[in-house]
Amino acid sequence: MVASEFVHVPDLNLVVQEIAGEMRARADRGNVATYIPELARVDPHQFGLAVIDGDGQVACGGDADVPFSIQSVSKVFTLTLALGKFGDRLWRRVGREPSGSAFNSIVQLEHEHGIPRNPFINPGAIAVTDLILSGHQPREALGEILRFMRFLADDPSVTIDEKVAASEQRTGFRNAALANYMKSYDVLDNPVDLTLGVYFHQCAIAMSCRQLAMAGRFLAHLGRNPATGHSVVTAERARRINAIMLTCGHYDGSGEFAYRVGLPGKSGVGGGILAIAPGKASIAVWSPGLDATGNSHLGRIALEMLTKRLGWSIFA
Repeated sequence: MVASEFVHVPDLNLVVQEIAGEMRARADRGNVATYIPELARVDPHQFGLAVIDGDGQVACGGDADVPFSIQSVSKVFTLTLALGKFGDRLWRRVGREPSGSAFNSIVQLEHEHGIPRNPFINPGAIAVTDLILSGHQPREALGEILRFMRFLADDPSVTIDEKVAASEQRTGFRNAALANYMKSYDVLDNPVDLTLGVYFHQCAIAMSCRQLAMAGRFLAHLGRNPATGHSVVTAERARRINAIMLTCGHYDGSGEFAYRVGLPGKSGVGGGILAIAPGKASIAVWSPGLDATGNSHLGRIALEMLTKRLGWSIFA
């Protein structure tokens, strides 16, 4: 091999540290979510980034070990859990198409007769949670979700932020409207208040970037945990979950995220994003300030930097 054939491989730790430093220095941080009062109190100057590759190398920067409310990032894991329990029957309740609308829009739901467009907008996620709840008490269903998250993260300390859950329950009128509308079309099986109780608590799960990146490893490695070889889902199902993350994971900002970052990803209004570089790494980023579409402003910028510097876009 001649010298010109050598390919420079960037140092993962160095890239992560550089990006974390650049994000700390930026003044444009977006705005924290205020419609959930407890989230409005979060310090917008925090930033964390964690990347875990297939060899188990963990690269962290900034506030990567500070727990935050994962909010809608939880929808990736409840979808995975529900598909394991119900298989493709789940798709009778919810579609797989991008919404092009806000995550809590009722207009589209009304137009489509109570069937949510995809499992990552609020009505779709509520319908998925309702399936998990069926045949169980709310405490049992929530316990199943939390055990699954702890198993994937390999961390029993993952917990629910009860203050955030209570805050959501006090102010979740739009979600109640969505759930009641679906109930009128028999999309939900359980009483609306029970389904919403589980949903609000699921969204209030608190995790750090390190824990969240750990939990997402199976999606980067054909459905398997690369550290143990344990199969969480089939390779086909992992590919399909990633596909829905790519097309629907950022609500009406999904196209822009795919264009700029080029990875499957799922955001939450707590400022977190889980991104998957298939065959390479699981990535979690957190910055509480949101953009106009409700996605982490600096989180998306940081992920765009990461994929460019490492050449990880799936479109490369």
